[in-house]
Amino acid sequence: MRALLTTWGSRGDVEPLVGLAVALRGLGAEAVVCAPPDEEFATLLDRAGVPLAPIGPTVRSVTAGAQPPTAQDAVRLASDLVAAGFDTLAAAAEGCDVLLANGMIAAAGARGAAELLGIPYVYACYHLRGLPPRKISPEANGQSAKDAADKAHWEQGQKAIAMFAEALGGHRAGAGLPPVDDFLDYVYTARPWLAADATLCPAPPERTDIGVVQTGAWVLPDDRPLPQELDAFLAAGEPPVYVGFGSMATSSPKDTARVAVEACRARGRRVVLARGWADLAPIDDAGDCLLVGDVNQQALFPRVAAIVHHGGAGTTTTASRSGTPQVVVPQIGDQPSWAARVADLGIGVAHHGPTLTGGSLAAALDTALDRRTRTRARAVADTMRGDGAIVAAELLLDAARPEGPTGIV
Repeated sequence: MRALLTTWGSRGDVEPLVGLAVALRGLGAEAVVCAPPDEEFATLLDRAGVPLAPIGPTVRSVTAGAQPPTAQDAVRLASDLVAAGFDTLAAAAEGCDVLLANGMIAAAGARGAAELLGIPYVYACYHLRGLPPRKISPEANGQSAKDAADKAHWEQGQKAIAMFAEALGGHRAGAGLPPVDDFLDYVYTARPWLAADATLCPAPPERTDIGVVQTGAWVLPDDRPLPQELDAFLAAGEPPVYVGFGSMATSSPKDTARVAVEACRARGRRVVLARGWADLAPIDDAGDCLLVGDVNQQALFPRVAAIVHHGGAGTTTTASRSGTPQVVVPQIGDQPSWAARVADLGIGVAHHGPTLTGGSLAAALDTALDRRTRTRARAVADTMRGDGAIVAAELLLDAARPEGPTGIV
């Protein structure tokens, strides 16, 4: 069996697919990951021994420019990625038995590729916001307008239709495929997969309009040793605080680093500062702050006192599994929801807004470094499962069989 797994997004979107590909390989199947051609992602796939089929522009070229992308940029990217589904993706899927797409931006063109090749298609997401929005607005459905999250989710669906539907219709017509009657049903299917841990992100029981398949998070095992300099730094004193924002570009990297380092120093804590796409850097030459690049977070996080991060699905999952308290400083998308869940579980703090100040981080660290928070974080970590990628791989093997499971298209 051969599967094509595709996404277009940051490392937090790509790495789970690599974890799924490795799990499929362990079951005797082959997998190709179709993802953006960022150098970081190519290195990740090469390390895992998983073939990469590049699609679209690099994510960094779109998100980390001098100016943030405009609405017109988003529409143009959406159209380009739909087109890529009907050529690049369809070519990469030749000889495959099933196609799995993560996220709306990849899925809009992916199902067309699956149709052209006559293979099953599966939609998967990493958070509740990736599930299909309801068909009608919360107000029209009799829900309170104060349910901001549900309203935002519905509005997200309307924007997706506006961005993708016209391009999709044109490419389907050009490929000899019939028009789509319901764009949301077409992309999300009636049985979307939720690749998230059930403790950290439980499937919503009220969504009786869809049959959510919760597999658990797709974690790529990482056995890389920590760099010698980092290992020595960790061993040289009390556990430091980790600060990193992954693929997020903060509004002012110098201010972010300064606030983080000074707040940690005020609490007698050293700092492991992750450079990331924000290009964070130490504020001076003092020996209590160590700058790191791409390191094994699975090995690092259990050895720090607290984890200050942006709240991406992958980082939040790894941090939660480590049993170390968190301070989540959400920047965009589903990150505020992850921050709220961390706070609700009592395993860390949800920072208010994307910009750190000395006072806001100081207050958050006081809670995160409290012994009771660490005790709770360790207890929650014990409830989290690590077999999500294997569960999903087995389901995908079922989907690829000629008869297929009910609900997979």
